[in-house]
Amino acid sequence: MTHHDEDWRAGGFGLYIHWPFCAAKCPYCDFNSHVSTKIDQHVWAEAYLSEIDRVSRETEGRVLNTVFFGGGTPSLMDPDVVDTILTKVRSSWRLSNDLEITLEANPTSIEAGRFRAYSEAGVNRVSMGMQAFNDADLRKLGRMHSAAEGRKAFDIARSVFDRVSFDLIYARQDQTLDHWRQELNEALSMAIDHLSLYQLTVEDGTVFGARAERGLLKGIPDDDSAADMYLLTQDLAEAAGFPAYEVSNHAKLGSESRHNLIYWRYGDYLGIGPGAHGRLTRNGIRHATDTLKHPGAWLSQVKKTGSGEAFREALRRDEEVTEFLLFGMRLAEGLDRHRYIALSGADFNEERLAHLTSIGMIEADDNKIRATREGRAVLNAVIRELLPD
Repeated sequence: MTHHDEDWRAGGFGLYIHWPFCAAKCPYCDFNSHVSTKIDQHVWAEAYLSEIDRVSRETEGRVLNTVFFGGGTPSLMDPDVVDTILTKVRSSWRLSNDLEITLEANPTSIEAGRFRAYSEAGVNRVSMGMQAFNDADLRKLGRMHSAAEGRKAFDIARSVFDRVSFDLIYARQDQTLDHWRQELNEALSMAIDHLSLYQLTVEDGTVFGARAERGLLKGIPDDDSAADMYLLTQDLAEAAGFPAYEVSNHAKLGSESRHNLIYWRYGDYLGIGPGAHGRLTRNGIRHATDTLKHPGAWLSQVKKTGSGEAFREALRRDEEVTEFLLFGMRLAEGLDRHRYIALSGADFNEERLAHLTSIGMIEADDNKIRATREGRAVLNAVIRELLPD
């Protein structure tokens, strides 16, 4: 068996479960989320159990490191559905001793009793979509909670879970560097062990995208202002003991999101639920998997065929190399050079490495290649230089 056959082991093995429903659709969101007034949660639970049966048969003998309930808004799931799913997970794989089980939550859908029930079901980490700490910006972002509700929800989460993360978006409409400094300082004073700080990107196919196309999305900071906000974010977060371990993610040492590290370290992960992607190595070949996006179509396919998978394709070696590079270079730790050589059959171009090192974009040695802080600010350009011709 070659090193490549078992490459995924260096990244770990996780399960992603997509809950596609939200109470409302945010104008910047390009995730697979749907607003529905009537959801038969029992029927959905049965479909997830069926999918866990299917994917666990394919991965028998593996140790599961993480479970992640994403969405949509998984905190709209009945706690007994989460409990049923996690009971099934525990009987389907061997579990790592430090199994991380994360559930994404919105501040509008949080009650203390509900959180306690998730905790009793086995969830041990919560990730909250705060996005902003002032009401005017929350309204612009289409969020349904107020800043006060966000802070209250965070306090509830903190009283139940040891590990709580939250997301904020910067480079928002009409936001200045000083506004962001104040907001970020408040966030860092609240944070427990992890926070995700994302620059607003206007995606095609979103409400914001359509507004921007018509010239109606006013006040988005220019690239230089956004870059200043990014660099300020790195400085303040690091000084507060939350260094960036990935481009947009900050954590106290040892509190990184282990599930997301599986993606970035290019491990294997199963994706179940509408629109969930996966990466699965079978017989030494890594496959990309995908599912139907529409909730109703996915549900009826699971019932009819016993599989929610819509697509599975063996990745070509050059595609794997590109993905490994794209993900690994996002991490502050960088990527493993030996894995890169094993995957690609060749080392990096030494002249390009020397050039990127000399201009302060990367640090390279025999074992690791990593982007510097300046390099991470222009990461796409750095990666373009590193990609094989």
